[in-house]
Amino acid sequence: MTAPVLLAYIGLAVLIQLAVGVGVTVWRRSQVAAEVPSTSNFERPDEPASAWSGWRDFRVTHREFADGAHTQCSFYLEPVDGVAVPSFKPGQYLTFSMPLYADRPTIRCYSLSDQPGSSGYRITVKRIARAADKPELPAGACSNHFHDRVHAGDILKVRAPSGKFCIDPDPNLPAVLVAGGVGITPLMSMLLWCLAEQPSRTVHLFYGVRCGDEHAFKNQLEALARTHPCFRLHVTYSRPGEGDVCGRDYHHAGHVDLTLLRNSLPHGRHQFYVCGPPSMMQNLVPALREWGVPESDIHFEAFGPASVGAAGPATIEPLPALDGALDIRFQRSGRTLVWDGRDANLLDFAERQHVAVESGCRSGSCGTCETKLLSGAVTYAERPDYEIAASHCLLCVGRPQSPLVLEA
Repeated sequence: MTAPVLLAYIGLAVLIQLAVGVGVTVWRRSQVAAEVPSTSNFERPDEPASAWSGWRDFRVTHREFADGAHTQCSFYLEPVDGVAVPSFKPGQYLTFSMPLYADRPTIRCYSLSDQPGSSGYRITVKRIARAADKPELPAGACSNHFHDRVHAGDILKVRAPSGKFCIDPDPNLPAVLVAGGVGITPLMSMLLWCLAEQPSRTVHLFYGVRCGDEHAFKNQLEALARTHPCFRLHVTYSRPGEGDVCGRDYHHAGHVDLTLLRNSLPHGRHQFYVCGPPSMMQNLVPALREWGVPESDIHFEAFGPASVGAAGPATIEPLPALDGALDIRFQRSGRTLVWDGRDANLLDFAERQHVAVESGCRSGSCGTCETKLLSGAVTYAERPDYEIAASHCLLCVGRPQSPLVLEA
């Protein structure tokens, strides 16, 4: 075989091999395309998105003030990755990780203040200033960070919606929403959901603020009351301003209390949803029980550390207090400290001893401080709202019942 013929055969073989290789590559790609759905079909609008685990980046699309004094600001959030967000139950909250300090993130929870179903979320944050009558208490670091430093375009780290303070979806149960101050935020979500999904359901909203400047969502609430015949709006000002007019801006002077509820509500069964500052919770929730409202019809969420004792099946029988000191071992931190009972809970104890642990709601709701319990027993005066994983404990509401070894 001459050299030119041999070269021709070799060239032909190479071409055949290349053609086969290309064909195999195309076939493999077609198989991959058949096995993996396209991006456009992966998130279908009619399929609910799943809640994510861990932290997810959200962009602030815009912000707007909810009251005249600019103490309450709403932040609108959309996911950076563009994937549809899961729906949520009206009354739930989001958990945020905020870079306030260089050595650790600050974890805070803020209620969703809009109805479910949109492409993003809305929270409303009240600026917590230093109280004039309690100068020893610090201003709210995270709320002031939101107001002063979080603007459109900023990226926030967010955990999926959570929480059990949610409205019963039974349309036959009249709902009584009772809000004090910024406690309106989860109740606003409940209200908007009810009016959109169950317009024939009777809903009463009792909303107490100091004056018209702090009256959040004023125009929206008044418009909803005009256009929804089953919605009854009751606004109370405790310290009306000079320009506040009873009958126009508010309906009652004073506070939202049991007398107001009894004089305003018709006879029959109602489900109560209460959210407000400790003073409201400590007075109103026990008063509802004394009025004879069944425990199953009283739902509440308090600001900050839990301030209202539960009753009925939600109560855990606390174990008897122990005398003497207990050794608390923080395994990861490599420290063994002595619990002497002076702290209200293990989170306060850890922070006083400068042991770095994450925390959020400080009321047993968000699970941020959940820590693996390597040995020992932890007791709770009341059942935490958060479902604690097996062999774990919540530091913010837990107290040691024996010497402990914690993973923290």
